[in-house]
Amino acid sequence: MAIELSEQEQLRRQSLKALRDLGIEPYPAARYEVTATAREIAENYDETKQNYGEVRIAGRIMSRRIMGSASFFELQDHTGRIQIYIRRDDICPEGDPTLYNTVFKKLLDIGDFVGVEGFAFRTNTGELSVHCRRFTVLSKSIRPLPVVKEKDGRTFDAFTDPEVRYRQRYLDLIVNPQVKEVFVKRAKIMATMREYFNEKGYVEVETPILQPIPGGASARPFITHHNSLDIDLYLRIATELYLKKLIVGGFDGVYEFGKNFRNEGMDRTHNPEFTCMEIYVAYKDYLWMMEFTERMLERVALAVNGTTELTIDGREVSFKAPFRRLTMTDAIREKTGYDITGQSEEQLREACKRLNVEIDETMGKGKLIDAIFGQYCEEELVQPTFITDYPIEMSPLCKRHRSNPDLTERFELFVNGKELCNAYSELNDPIDQLERFQEQLRLSEKGDDEAMFIDMDFVRALEFGMPTCSGMGIGIDRLTMFMTGQPSIQDVLFFPQMRPEKKAVADPAEAYTAIGVPEEWVPVIQKMGYVTVESLRKLAPGKFFNDLCGFNKKNKLGLKAPSMEEVKGWCAGE
Repeated sequence: MAIELSEQEQLRRQSLKALRDLGIEPYPAARYEVTATAREIAENYDETKQNYGEVRIAGRIMSRRIMGSASFFELQDHTGRIQIYIRRDDICPEGDPTLYNTVFKKLLDIGDFVGVEGFAFRTNTGELSVHCRRFTVLSKSIRPLPVVKEKDGRTFDAFTDPEVRYRQRYLDLIVNPQVKEVFVKRAKIMATMREYFNEKGYVEVETPILQPIPGGASARPFITHHNSLDIDLYLRIATELYLKKLIVGGFDGVYEFGKNFRNEGMDRTHNPEFTCMEIYVAYKDYLWMMEFTERMLERVALAVNGTTELTIDGREVSFKAPFRRLTMTDAIREKTGYDITGQSEEQLREACKRLNVEIDETMGKGKLIDAIFGQYCEEELVQPTFITDYPIEMSPLCKRHRSNPDLTERFELFVNGKELCNAYSELNDPIDQLERFQEQLRLSEKGDDEAMFIDMDFVRALEFGMPTCSGMGIGIDRLTMFMTGQPSIQDVLFFPQMRPEKKAVADPAEAYTAIGVPEEWVPVIQKMGYVTVESLRKLAPGKFFNDLCGFNKKNKLGLKAPSMEEVKGWCAGE
């Protein structure tokens, strides 16, 4: 057996072969009809009615108590776990004990999928179980699961390493079944929002992910290349401009749950690929959208958690509508005492220096104001708060404020110190829009790599006429974090972006032979986990000697065993 495999993996492959030798296909093609789940039985079983007298259930073996002619094992399906009672005389009615003594007791392992036919009952200790009359091997697991031990309600050796959990989410879901509930709630969030929009008569649509111009937000895009057309394309940073073109085309209200991509940093609240919902409704303004948004979020909280009162990062947060409303100017004045009204770019730079706000030369008025707000105000906004009426420099796609042309009709909703959604009374003046785009071009030439591109097709669409319109975008990942109490965006994404796995660089064979290790022993030592000569120096020679001899014997390698003195020399690096 190749030493590249662990002892457990070797044994499981031997069991795989033994099953086939017995005429049992460990990966059968035929469907297996399931008539009940673990949760259904747990919730509905009535001992007085003797219901579930005939049941077929399937899942993964998660623990076993092997005894004599009868045993117990725990089966986990997509709804939870249930105990299975299995007796030799029930599954081997013709007297041949092979199916129980050999297949069940010796060839099956924790992690294998089986189908069980039988009936529900309670054991003498009151444990709800399924009495197995017949079982079917459905899939053989040839890699062992992490061992998670439980005793008296406490968990030991839990599978909690975030690096491994996020990389191998499939494994995380198997051994930490509570993780699945986060993603069930995520689906409930999106379903509730769809239901809310559909009730209003708004239409769910899809817009391009590959775009010739990345528009709708200020962000650094990912770039790819289309070989056939020989052009560069961008992964979209927002769905906004395409959705507003549909409003131009005559739709009254459209929305999209879409993947966006931004080539920026990663942290506990940002992933380069994320899900955003954007909605645009004709003949509405941002004041209407505030009420629409708070009612939607109140409904989501109730649907997902049964209450509007949540705990986020240890803070009590209420999603009971209405939410607080506060202008950006008032928020900054409230926290810094500084009034940004009518200030020039140079005056704002001086203010940032006085307030110890870090800035650079590429930043225009909008980013300077945003930097002040971000440093002094955001973290203080714990309860859901609409920050409204942003300076025009911060909002190139937003309609000027009806009573103050230096401001825009925009709001952002902040919860627990984080932005949750962004909304406008949408700019529908094509001449004003082009001028705003040209200002973004000026910022780009100044060095701002997040400034917007000029999308002339969008300007052309506006020239045909777009009605008064309000739009809103909300980050589904962040909303899910809030609604499920998760501290990191990685906890609400099935497969978050990760850095490449770090693999230990093994020393070459020459480094081992230089200290006296025979060449044939080098791959054995490295397979045992000692991939560098330096790692040998940390070992107790006596234990290492015994481990080497034991590995040689178990794997039937037939190598000449080293002497104790030789092993001492290896550990000393001599």
